[in-house]
Parts: sequence; structure tokens; C-alpha cells
Amino acid sequence: MDLELKGRKAIVTGATQGIGLCIARQLAIEGANIAICARTAANVERTVRELKGLGVEAIGDAVDVTRREPYIEWIRSAADRLGGLDVFVSNTTGTPTHPGEKGWDLGFQADIMAAVRGCEAALPYLKKSKSGAIVLIASISGVMSKPLQAPGILAYGSCKAALIAYGAQLSKVVAPDGVRVNMVSPGPIYFENGAWDHIKQRAPAAYEDAVKHCVIGRLGKPEDIATAVAFLASPKSGFTVGQNLQIDGGYMEHIAF
Repeated sequence: MDLELKGRKAIVTGATQGIGLCIARQLAIEGANIAICARTAANVERTVRELKGLGVEAIGDAVDVTRREPYIEWIRSAADRLGGLDVFVSNTTGTPTHPGEKGWDLGFQADIMAAVRGCEAALPYLKKSKSGAIVLIASISGVMSKPLQAPGILAYGSCKAALIAYGAQLSKVVAPDGVRVNMVSPGPIYFENGAWDHIKQRAPAAYEDAVKHCVIGRLGKPEDIATAVAFLASPKSGFTVGQNLQIDGGYMEHIAF
């Protein structure tokens, strides 16, 4: 399927490893020009080189999305350098390893406010697009009442729940301006040096339990999320507004009415 993304302009945050990297890569494969950010300059430079190798324009900078003014300025600068903006993907998150208020503070800034500030900075550009789209990367932890046994998981799940609510409500506000907002909530996703890699090494019983609950028989891959994001970001998904797409290999047991 031609997703009609060729030549479009996209920003992906937190895009040098795991899900974010695969989202940027998939959009580039579809022909979109990409701007990325992450905290480590060397990783950004490596990723930009890879994306350029796919035949698209790619730019990137080291940015800490929890710092308000530099992050907002980077969104505007990236959109200006791309020559406009059609797609904004907010992918950053606070890693659920910090107990106490530190985890709550990090989640609030990296998950919620990074999305809010990014969307507000991106929207003036997206409203000028013929097919503006925002995709917020949340988590099934945002809709689960039984959390995983991990430090900081209550903050992580609560912040993801807030992100889902924010995206759903924002979608109704900006749809009349031609901008679609949707959310993607991954289940357990495995990649090297990712959260589930660490769980596999440190708590193998929890890892095997997650595999058992994914009725498809495996944990997810970042590519499983990236292809869904590309579809939601594309004009081919032009009638999809305010949805939270759960991609979890059958992990969740509730019926999503």
C-alpha cells in the first residue's frame, strides 16, 4: 500500500533507539523527510546518517525534552529547516526505574509535558499541512489496573493514562483545523538494551510471564509499532481521529468497548 508519505515532513522525538528509531526509519522508508532528537549527540548523528542512507532528507540534534524553552525552540527550528511539517510523533518517556517523587516528576516532564509542548509548538505548522497528523506513543500500562512489579511503574502508568486522555481530547479540538491526533499503546516490546531486555536478564520469571500472556507467542518488536504509526500518520488513515491503538500481541485481557 502506498501510504502517500513520500516527500512529507515528520518530526520524531526520542528516535535513536528502540521504538523511536524504528518509527523514524519506517517513515523514511515510506519517503518522508525526517527530523529527530534525543539526548546523546553521537547517537543522533549516527541515526541521521542511517536515515539519509534511505534517500531522504534527515536532520537531528541533541535535545532534552524536559527543558521547556530549548525543546520548543528545537521543534520550531526543525520544522523551519524541513520547510514545513506534516507529522509529529511524540515518543519520549520517563523510564520506570525511579521510585518516589523522582519518577513522578520525570514522567510528568518526559511523557506529558513533552507531548503538550511538542504539540503546541508543532500545531501552527501542522495546520498548514494538507494532512497534518500527530501520533502520541503511550502504553498499555495507561489502561491497566494491575501494574507490573517494577520501581516507578505507578508513575509510568499514570502518566501514560494522562497522555491518552490528553490526545483524545486534543483530537476533538484540532480536527476542524485538519490535524488528526491518535495514540499508539504498545504492550511489552523487546529490543536490545530496552526495558524488556533488562527484565529478561534481571527477572527472567517476569519476562516469561509476559511471553505467556502475549497469546501470539512472543513479545513485540519495535517494527510492530513503527508500521502502525506510519499508517496512522498517513493520509490513508484520514478518517481515524482520537483513537488509542493497543498493539500488545494479545497481552491485555479486557474487551475494549
